[in-house]
Amino acid sequence: MSASATDTLVLLLERAESERDAAARALHAASAQAEAARSQHGQLAGYRQEYQQRWTQQFTRAATMDIVACYQSFGQRLDQAVDTQGHVASHADQRQVRARDALRQAELRVAALRQLIARRQAEAAKVAQRREQRAADEFAARAHLRRTAHA
Repeated sequence: MSASATDTLVLLLERAESERDAAARALHAASAQAEAARSQHGQLAGYRQEYQQRWTQQFTRAATMDIVACYQSFGQRLDQAVDTQGHVASHADQRQVRARDALRQAELRVAALRQLIARRQAEAAKVAQRREQRAADEFAARAHLRRTAHA
């Protein structure tokens, strides 16, 4: 394998490794965002449940219509916030899956380039070994001819 072909493959490998590293960082960031979104969704859902329990206890006592209206209004906004955060968490999970797939593809490219470089180096080594063997055989044949010519 020529030096320029080797250099080209090595440059391609370095670029693929750089892309793989960037994909790994992106996956890490996407995982952190997904975890944060799921955590926030869980916290909001937990708060909504506590709020409903607290107001259920409050309604066992006397409550005015204004208080009931406030409870319902806030409860609806809280439900909307929980639903919205659920969508945010779902989208974050999807981004994490896409980032994981991108990393997997980048790792496959790196592995393929490494394998190609190794195969090309092995081929070059075989060619060099055959060349050396031919040179050694020619040298031995010439030496034998010289010995037989002098004898």
